[in-house]
Amino acid sequence: MSDNKLRILVVTQYFWPENMRINDLVRDFSDRGHEVTVLTGWPNYPEGAVFPEYKSDPEGFKSYFGARVVRVPLIARGKSSIRLVLNYLSFFLSASAFGSVKLRDEKFDSVFVYAVSPIMAAIPAILIGRLKRAPVYIWVLDLWPETLRAVGVLRSPTLLALVGKVVSWIYNRADYLLLQSNGFSSNVIKYCTKNIDAERLVYFPSWAEDEFSGASAKTSVLLKRDDFNFTVVFAGNLGDAQDLPAVLEAVESLKGRAAIRWVIVGDGRMSSWLAEQVEARDLRNVVLLGRHPVSAMPEIFACADALLVSLKTNDVFEKTVPGKVQAYLASSKPVLGMINGEAAKIIEESGCGYACASGDAQGLADITLKMAMTDTAQREEMGRLGRSYYLSHFSKKTLLKRLEDLFYSGTLRKDVK
Repeated sequence: MSDNKLRILVVTQYFWPENMRINDLVRDFSDRGHEVTVLTGWPNYPEGAVFPEYKSDPEGFKSYFGARVVRVPLIARGKSSIRLVLNYLSFFLSASAFGSVKLRDEKFDSVFVYAVSPIMAAIPAILIGRLKRAPVYIWVLDLWPETLRAVGVLRSPTLLALVGKVVSWIYNRADYLLLQSNGFSSNVIKYCTKNIDAERLVYFPSWAEDEFSGASAKTSVLLKRDDFNFTVVFAGNLGDAQDLPAVLEAVESLKGRAAIRWVIVGDGRMSSWLAEQVEARDLRNVVLLGRHPVSAMPEIFACADALLVSLKTNDVFEKTVPGKVQAYLASSKPVLGMINGEAAKIIEESGCGYACASGDAQGLADITLKMAMTDTAQREEMGRLGRSYYLSHFSKKTLLKRLEDLFYSGTLRKDVK
């Protein structure tokens, strides 16, 4: 069976040219000789507007490394909470209706869902999976409805309970639930009214994109190496969950105490606020680079002395491991974490750097100063330990082989039925 080509449908609200880890999975399975189809929407994350390059040439985005890309219309996420809700609703409705029609003549062996928020993206996958008699695999990367409550999108107990019923409906109809973090198990199981055996509840963490493996030999055109300042790089989404106010508080507390340069790479709902605050507080040691493709990150990371991850704390976020953690570990650079839970545990277990409590601005300032005063050889050893931990726990080659085997076993299970 392992020599047979699989016909895989990937359902994801977010896909290339958006920077998402699912792009990596699609490319690799296509390179392995499998026939991959992606059902997705119009690219608009994180800016909130449909990408101009897509609007000017939609035909140029119908294929990705040999995978066929089927796109359905959606309402761009915009900058408001109402637009975000409409964005979530429009994709799953559009993918369920138009997606089913566009794929009506296709056959699939496996249906894989990239289930970051919103979880409703799994609904069209379940619908199509039933129509095609193919097993559905949901990669659970966010906990719903807990995440909605945690970020303040929904506060009404009635509405949260309603979303919980939707989540239960989805989980009970999935053939496999793949969990991004070991900490997700208890939350996921409580929504499963049907018994989910260990074979169908699978720990499946994220990996780092190939670009982060090995030291970069290229020089970044976006950032120059500065041997006179200790450089801390933060990369990723700039949203409320990343607790940027606490990061800036730490930056301010170190002004005049140490030669530290803070480089922030990314975009998101807090981007304008961040730019305004950096100017208002006269934080001249903060460099805002904006959003750039994954391919540009290794060169930027090569200019860093340490990489920063931050996340607000609550019962949901403590169980989550931000995807950047794997990229940081793979990059062989020391890590600074203002974070709790599973991610803090990884930093401590691996020996890759220092962590302080989530939201602890003074703690972040302290561990940053400590890292800046650590000798180069010790920091290099931290980076080596992080890379070793990554290869042992998050190797993409190992994880994708495990998923491929799971696809084959799920196909066999369906054939037996």
